[in-house]
Amino acid sequence: MAPQGSPDDRFNTGEAHSARVYDYILGGKDNYPVDQEAGDAMCEGWPALPVHMRANREFMHRAARHLAREEGIGQFLDIGTGLPTSPNVHEVVQQERPDARIVYVDNDPIVLAHARALLTSSPEGRTAYVDADMRDPEAIIGSPQFQELLDLKEPVGLMIIGILHFILDSDDDHGLVQRLLDPLPVGSFLAMTIGTADFAPVEVGRVAAEYASRGMPMQLRTHAEAESFFAGLDLVEPGLTQVHHWRPDPDQEPIDDRDIAMYGAVARKNG
Repeated sequence: MAPQGSPDDRFNTGEAHSARVYDYILGGKDNYPVDQEAGDAMCEGWPALPVHMRANREFMHRAARHLAREEGIGQFLDIGTGLPTSPNVHEVVQQERPDARIVYVDNDPIVLAHARALLTSSPEGRTAYVDADMRDPEAIIGSPQFQELLDLKEPVGLMIIGILHFILDSDDDHGLVQRLLDPLPVGSFLAMTIGTADFAPVEVGRVAAEYASRGMPMQLRTHAEAESFFAGLDLVEPGLTQVHHWRPDPDQEPIDDRDIAMYGAVARKNG
């Protein structure tokens, strides 16, 4: 997530940006030398960081596919979309439901510059992009894109993937998630990943310190703290787990738990 401001104000290639660092570590091309320097420093502190980042994205694919295929969800709200590296949420869910509708949300000017790649919907479905910040749920819910694409008489899949560790307690982290959930009808789902240092505290601590030194403070949470975000929701089996343990694909290569610093879960709103 980037600071507030106009797209031009926010586009600063002289400072590392979390979305571009993520892109660089995963082998993308939408990054600059400052992001590459940051990514190299982080990987030196924790060589498993690329494995961790890939596992987070693969969780997103599995969770979205589960919601479309097994739960019948046909509309999605994807918060903190990130750079549009294929397959994106709409590409995954429209394989299961060609008529699915997806609203993407991010306030990163680089994502905004590449938003057309997020709008390549199937003919039967629709996608839209909202330039907004998770810290302002009302701007998201009140946007024309949200109001026009999502039918709040039908369940919605709310995706908050790989972003909550940049939301601090002081940002009213639980309140922000709840304000995004509140307008969604019963039968909607929350799919979320939550950063943790439970499994490799020293190594992950080095990465967090590197982010913080570059103006991107992080908050890592214990299992109990992560689980508290799902209070009042019904967790889908297997509950809150490290992301690579959540319904892994049969051909998934073995991954050391110490290489993953992210919890993930999918939960149903029943009231």
